[in-house]
Amino acid sequence: MRSFTKGIYRNDVKLLWLLALPGILHFVVFKYIPMFGNVIAFQNYNIFQGVFESPWVGWFHFERMFLYPEFYEILKNTLVISFYSIVFGFPAPLVLALLLNELRQSWIKRPVQTLLYLPHFLSWVIVGGIFTQLLNPTGVVNKLLASYGIERIDFLTNPDTFVGMIVSLGIWKEVGWGMIIYLAALAGINPNLYEAAMVDGANRWRRMWHITLPSLLPSIVVLFLLRIGNLLDANVEQMLVFMNPLVRDVGEVIDTYVYSVGLLSAQFSYTTAIGLFKSVIGIALVVGLNQLSRKTTGESIY
Repeated sequence: MRSFTKGIYRNDVKLLWLLALPGILHFVVFKYIPMFGNVIAFQNYNIFQGVFESPWVGWFHFERMFLYPEFYEILKNTLVISFYSIVFGFPAPLVLALLLNELRQSWIKRPVQTLLYLPHFLSWVIVGGIFTQLLNPTGVVNKLLASYGIERIDFLTNPDTFVGMIVSLGIWKEVGWGMIIYLAALAGINPNLYEAAMVDGANRWRRMWHITLPSLLPSIVVLFLLRIGNLLDANVEQMLVFMNPLVRDVGEVIDTYVYSVGLLSAQFSYTTAIGLFKSVIGIALVVGLNQLSRKTTGESIY
């Protein structure tokens, strides 16, 4: 009987590995093998000579990156947009999930949840076309402001409002999708905890503060660390859709700079060096904050 059980277990393990094989191959082929291409950051890469015959230049491209006069302005723009996106965008899905969790009428809860995560499935080209029409000086929003005697606001070409618009649209588009993760975590909380708290006289606020949030802490920590790891990443598609020369001083970020220099000017080694710089910063942030989170909250991603 024991040998029969071991045989079933071994077959199940083999089956699980077989099911996981496509995912493993995907990561190996498209994630790990391309990492060897980072070597061109230390070369003067030529597509005709290839990786093995292109001349080595050492740290030249990294020096060029840091000596570029506008690089620090671009880095500042990236950090500003990412900072506002994290400060205002990261808590938004959690707050929405907590509010929806308090709704008891499912006929309201389900349609609202669907409407909130529906924008995630729209491309930035579609979103850009819609909001360009809504926010331009003759659009619906400015006509509404003018009807109340408020001066028209040029959202799309005014540097003072561009960053706020970009951050707000990013939150609006992705907040519902992030909310789903927290709703799934909320569904896994033991309802007996809430019943015991109600017997002890805890109101909704107390139950949320002492049961819901502590139960969500592992999910919050993991999502926050993953978000911090992408601190230097900006949604290049969104920025390219809304970018224009009048707001380039505040809207030019690392990804759009890499796009213009790397793809349009074919400076592959230089842009690879920039990408490698971003990756090193992201890894350092994740590792450092992961250690800090483990010591302070006891939660970490590894």
